[in-house]
Amino acid sequence: MLRLTKVLMAGAAVMALAACGSAEVASPGEGDFGGTPTTPTTPTTPTPGTPAVDCPTGLANVGLVANGTLRACQLPATITGALTLSVRFGTIYTFSGRTEVGTDRGVEPGSPIPGSAQGILTIDPGVKIFASGGSDYLIVNRGSQIFAEGTATNPIIFTSRQSIEGQNNDASQGQWGGVILVGRAPQANCVLSATPGATTCTGQVEGTSAFYGGNTAADNSGRFRYVQINFSGFAISTGNELQGLTLGAVGSGTTIDHIQVHNSADDGIEIFGGNVNLSHIVLTGADDDGLDTDTGWRGGAQFGIVTERTTHVKTSDGRGAGFEFSSAPAATPLASRYVSQAKIANWTIVTRSTTLDIHTAAHFDTGADATIINSVFSNASPSASGCLDIADADTATVQPTFNAVFMSCAISYRPNNAARSAATFVQAPSGGNTAAGTSTLTAPAGAPLTGQALTFINGANENAVTPVAANTVYPFFVNTAYIGAVRNATDTWYLGWTCGLASGSNCR
Repeated sequence: MLRLTKVLMAGAAVMALAACGSAEVASPGEGDFGGTPTTPTTPTTPTPGTPAVDCPTGLANVGLVANGTLRACQLPATITGALTLSVRFGTIYTFSGRTEVGTDRGVEPGSPIPGSAQGILTIDPGVKIFASGGSDYLIVNRGSQIFAEGTATNPIIFTSRQSIEGQNNDASQGQWGGVILVGRAPQANCVLSATPGATTCTGQVEGTSAFYGGNTAADNSGRFRYVQINFSGFAISTGNELQGLTLGAVGSGTTIDHIQVHNSADDGIEIFGGNVNLSHIVLTGADDDGLDTDTGWRGGAQFGIVTERTTHVKTSDGRGAGFEFSSAPAATPLASRYVSQAKIANWTIVTRSTTLDIHTAAHFDTGADATIINSVFSNASPSASGCLDIADADTATVQPTFNAVFMSCAISYRPNNAARSAATFVQAPSGGNTAAGTSTLTAPAGAPLTGQALTFINGANENAVTPVAANTVYPFFVNTAYIGAVRNATDTWYLGWTCGLASGSNCR
């Protein structure tokens, strides 16, 4: 769980970059950047198998990588204006340290912070970007946008230098920071004011700081689609880690779909407040939680796979759950707390099979008022862990809803104290045909990824559960004739743009 503290971030204005294509519309009320973009210098095409001899205008030439076969072109520390990264022969992109898209524009879309600057980063299909250390991360600030849109057969890949250099194995993790998007949507730690400019928000993304939050539920941070984020989640200190993908008060105008986070040293994705919706998410090998939410997230996520590694590096912080949903701050009385209201449909969680697994497939605390439908929880651990954990009296009071959820664990519910009693479990899965039984999940054929609990494809027992109409629960959802993320072996939405799940595709 990330810890949030009040921070101040000074705006940093650096050179403006231009690129081909038109400017995108920024957060509501801000318009576009204007101006006429310029055309980058045409690169010299190298002989196949050799690196490019130069870098695009505005990017720094920082030498050769991948055994001298690629020219590394480094992004500026702060991107203002518009910058496009395109596939370029003999070229790979990189960033170093805190790399920002724009500077913080503030809470109010119509009243940007004086002296602040917008940025738009566009990343074309097939682009690969690497970082070299734990302090290297990319952050898209409030009022700026990212348009990273790969395709089903040509994803965008964020990865580590070790991966580029061929030094990784299936257990590698925590080799760089991660990707952070922050916006102006509501969240629990944002005090709103009717006076323009008087609203204050807190938020410190572990290892860095950035203001996030506001009162614009439909805030738009751009589009992030068909993207891999591999070997990230650097641990700065115990309880102070960067994730694979962090979403801070991101609004519902933002598109997040077809995202894989692989081998994060902490959580796969962590969401702090906001109203963003997600779809088609694959979280493989996170060393802590697959999907972790906090500070009042009120969005939805449909079609998700969480597979945990069978061996474990982390030795603290609970050692991971498929879901960990919190509202925070717990010190606020429940009646006045801005609680999380997560909506989840068609997820399959497969936890690790090990005696070290002390967590459950899904963990809910601090009054998280979640609704989970049409999903599968599987935990093969022989320990006392189970499928579900209602962790405190506040969460038992709000009674998260579970409907058409198939649980296959040694015990469906892990009772630990009065708040987690068996009676509470009976109340918690309110509404319907939640069932428990033996898992018949299977793994994709030929998946080369080792050390992973990859059994996430429905079998007969999972498909015997009747789903509920998802669209009536949350308008973002689409109705399905099955529960879980993957109906059967012919349902292959997760293939092509991910790594490690198909023959010939590894994540190293």
